[in-house]
Amino acid sequence: MSLEHAPRGHGTRRAYTLAEFCEAYRISRTQLYKLWRKGEGPRFFHVGVKVLITYEAGDDWARELEETSTEKVTA
Repeated sequence: MSLEHAPRGHGTRRAYTLAEFCEAYRISRTQLYKLWRKGEGPRFFHVGVKVLITYEAGDDWARELEETSTEKVTA
């Protein structure tokens, strides 16, 4: 994703902090860590000790959840 295509309202920023991600997706930090321990949850990366999640990774994760949820409802 180029800076011209950054999500509206985010300016030139390209990633969430954990607190921002949890607020945006309305999940707790505890739930996010549980998902990661199970091998689920969005992709992330480290910058020093800080953990960041790109907007794209959040969108991909939400899309996967939508697809999985749809499969379960129709099955």
